[in-house]
Amino acid sequence: MKLYKLLCFSFLITALTSCTFTENITINENGTGKFSVDMDGSALMEMAGDQIGNQMGATAKKDIDSTFTFKQVFADKKDSIAKLSPEAQKEIKKLENFVVTTKMSSEKKQFFLTMATDFKNVNELQDILQTASVLQKLEGGANANPLSSGLGNNNSKLSYSYNGKKFTRKAVIDQQKLAEKKKDSTGAGDMSKMMFASSSYVVKYHFPKKIKKVSNPNALFSDDRKTMTIQYTFTDYMENPDKLNFEVEFEK
Repeated sequence: MKLYKLLCFSFLITALTSCTFTENITINENGTGKFSVDMDGSALMEMAGDQIGNQMGATAKKDIDSTFTFKQVFADKKDSIAKLSPEAQKEIKKLENFVVTTKMSSEKKQFFLTMATDFKNVNELQDILQTASVLQKLEGGANANPLSSGLGNNNSKLSYSYNGKKFTRKAVIDQQKLAEKKKDSTGAGDMSKMMFASSSYVVKYHFPKKIKKVSNPNALFSDDRKTMTIQYTFTDYMENPDKLNFEVEFEK
């Protein structure tokens, strides 16, 4: 199965039923770190693994354990990328160092997908998930990339900041895009809301210092208070992304 086809199929699975998205950030002492989004779509495999296996044909007769980078995908799509605007090409380049790992087993009723990348500074991650919506321009429009109607498109601009004393996650709603979405809505929003109604979006961040306090009262902490976890509904992520905003203060 071609890389792009596998990628699109993977995101399509996560869009069809209850699943858990986990946004992970690990920040080291020197400010470098790792960012990843993990998707667990095992609930669908539990419900319809046999049917999915039949649709995938011979590929499903063995477990899928695939790892590739977006750089490889973009190499396959270089002709399509060359036709994009300079701005779109710049956005796509932000994703090229992401490593995509897919693990699926019809027999074990499991499906996991991870997109991960290293960063030198957390500021490099600005709008990284929204950038993924540009992928829909590579092949077949939005239908070829279910990510464009999921993680990559919640009408907001996301930014992170960290200075050793405070960490901030802030999504600012783009009112113009929101107005355009409402104006052009043809029921797709209701469909997305229905698909993700029972899904969860979790943020899990690990810091090099102990956490003093978090502005979100629902935050849970590890025993050493260096890791915090907050769970939201995926509907909040899509419709009220600013609900996921918070500030973390660290002990001196």
